[in-house]
Amino acid sequence: MMDDRNTLTSRDTFARAVQFIWREAELLDRRDYRAWLDLWDPSGIYVVPIDPTTTDFDATLNYAYDDQDMREKRVQRMTSGYSASATDAARTVRTVSRFTMTSDSADSVEIQSAQIVIAYKRGANTIFAADLAHRLSFVDGEPRLAQKVIRLIDSTEALNAIGFLL
Repeated sequence: MMDDRNTLTSRDTFARAVQFIWREAELLDRRDYRAWLDLWDPSGIYVVPIDPTTTDFDATLNYAYDDQDMREKRVQRMTSGYSASATDAARTVRTVSRFTMTSDSADSVEIQSAQIVIAYKRGANTIFAADLAHRLSFVDGEPRLAQKVIRLIDSTEALNAIGFLL
């Protein structure tokens, strides 16, 4: 028999995780990349793998595999005004849904979800669809991104126009 207190704690953790993920999507759509960086645990990893089934991100080719230093450099490029991704950035709207908690412990939670991003640039819309996996750690009770994996449904095809964070 499941302990009601554990069930309530898991429900609260799940709700907090979903709100956190929605907040992350909002920050990315508003291009508030500095605030997005603040969501991360310093040891966190942002991954956009090419191979849709890989779990060994160190040993495979990825569109992005960013530790804290690389996330900060990517944001710097995107906000400096010196790169095409900064001067002609797409406007985006994200929808994140289909949340499933895949693991829950005292100090972390893993949530899988689906994301649709509509990117508008130069009169054209581009759709990006992906399965997401967020691992959130709870530092001092506050959620932080420990890992985010974005598995684009067309990751093995030639992709262009990814001049923004997914």
